[in-house]
Amino acid sequence: MRGALRYAIVLALLVGLLLPTALLLLYDAQVSRRVALDDLRGDLTRTAKVMALSLAEPIWQVSPDLAEPMILAQVEDLRFVSVRVVEPSTSKPFLSFQRQQADETAQAEADLTLTLSETVPVMRDGREIARLTVSMTAAPLVKAKQAEMLRTLLRSLGTLTLSSMLILWVMQRRVLHPMARLTRAAEALAAGQLDQPLALGGTDEIARVGHAMERMRQALLSAFDALRQHANTLEEQVTQRTAELAKAQNELVESEKLASLGRLVAGVAHELNTPLGNALTVVSALGDRYKELDQLLNDGTPVRRSELEALVRDTRRGQDILQRNVHRAAELVSNFKQIAIDQTTDQRRSFDLASEVRGVVMMVDPTFKLTPFLIRTELVDGLTMNGYPGPLGQVLTNLLMNALVHGFDGRTQGRVTVQCAPLNADTCTLTVSDDGVGMDDAVRRRVFEPFFTTKLGTGGSGLGMHIVHNIITRMLGGQIEVISKPGAGTQMKMLLPRIAPTRAFRDGDGDGDGDGEAAAATPR
Repeated sequence: MRGALRYAIVLALLVGLLLPTALLLLYDAQVSRRVALDDLRGDLTRTAKVMALSLAEPIWQVSPDLAEPMILAQVEDLRFVSVRVVEPSTSKPFLSFQRQQADETAQAEADLTLTLSETVPVMRDGREIARLTVSMTAAPLVKAKQAEMLRTLLRSLGTLTLSSMLILWVMQRRVLHPMARLTRAAEALAAGQLDQPLALGGTDEIARVGHAMERMRQALLSAFDALRQHANTLEEQVTQRTAELAKAQNELVESEKLASLGRLVAGVAHELNTPLGNALTVVSALGDRYKELDQLLNDGTPVRRSELEALVRDTRRGQDILQRNVHRAAELVSNFKQIAIDQTTDQRRSFDLASEVRGVVMMVDPTFKLTPFLIRTELVDGLTMNGYPGPLGQVLTNLLMNALVHGFDGRTQGRVTVQCAPLNADTCTLTVSDDGVGMDDAVRRRVFEPFFTTKLGTGGSGLGMHIVHNIITRMLGGQIEVISKPGAGTQMKMLLPRIAPTRAFRDGDGDGDGDGEAAAATPR
């Protein structure tokens, strides 16, 4: 920093002093050049006229010896370059003078732009007897002016050098050294070293900054002391709030379990209405037919063979209908009983994956029947699993209800496909996919976060997919992947080991309380 500031000062001096001086000298050189040419032009005209008058008599007498001293007297002026006298009757000069240049450098200095020539007639008795050509240059004057400008520039450089040294010395003592101390103090404050006071004498602006930094150091010390005093209290409050949050999350999970079972109960009750209603209708119809037969027997009316055959036929048909509907009701009750036991006890047992999936789909299907959406299954039988069918059923219920609530939001038709198949001897795949609205990357990346939901304020708790992830990855020892794009549906692909981990790995949070096991049909 100090070096950069020093260089900035030197540059400012160079730009502020040397550059204006150089520009002024260049401007002065141009002005001097123009003035020298103007003066040269006037002197050339006057000199040519005077020499023409002086040379008239020597030329008339054809006496170059008389003319030469006149020429030499004039050309003592260094501005003269050449003098040439030519008579009209001959091309050979009557008199000629050419100044000899000392060397090539001097010749180069005789810039053609600085040389002027003028030709005048030499008259005698009103008659032109010769022509005089005089050439003069302003180079000596310009050279003298340039030498003077160079001396001025050298003086300016000397003054600038001395001024820079003095200014840098003053800044080193009054600015750079105090600023270096301020920098070291600021770095110490940034590193947390607050025990070293900052003593910076003086009353200038830098000293005032130092006093302000010292006050800031003292304020930071006081603030840190207060923070240390409150550290234990804050730690206790954090521990207490964490325990309260864990308790609240456990309560939410339990409520989600009850909500899931409640939806299963409602679905089974709705599904039982059909077979039980059919059975009641058949029983009522058969009762009416038997009342008619009893009435005929009591009245003594002869019973025809056709009436007995019709009664037997109706009885056999009613028996078939009763048998099918009662069997359907018994199957529903048995499946519900098994699923309810699994979800409430989380018992480990061996089960067929396809059968377990069919049972869950049967429980959820009544909810789908109230909508225009369908469930389709593509299951491979014979996939024997050893694990926890209850939590797996909760995961499947969550995903199916999630597709219904979120995947088909705003749609009038759609389909959910549930597939299971072996991957290898130890692993199988379970996939739940829909052709709904899909998810963008922002939602897909956060879908398993706790309390994240796109239905905030409309019934979504944001725990369903978080519980799904915990059950699959921690309790069942598997993996789950979300594949989705907006408008292209969503696919939940799960890889499940055919033998689940032991109970030591079941708890989602590692504390053994089992709060990571529950799942419910909570929207994403």
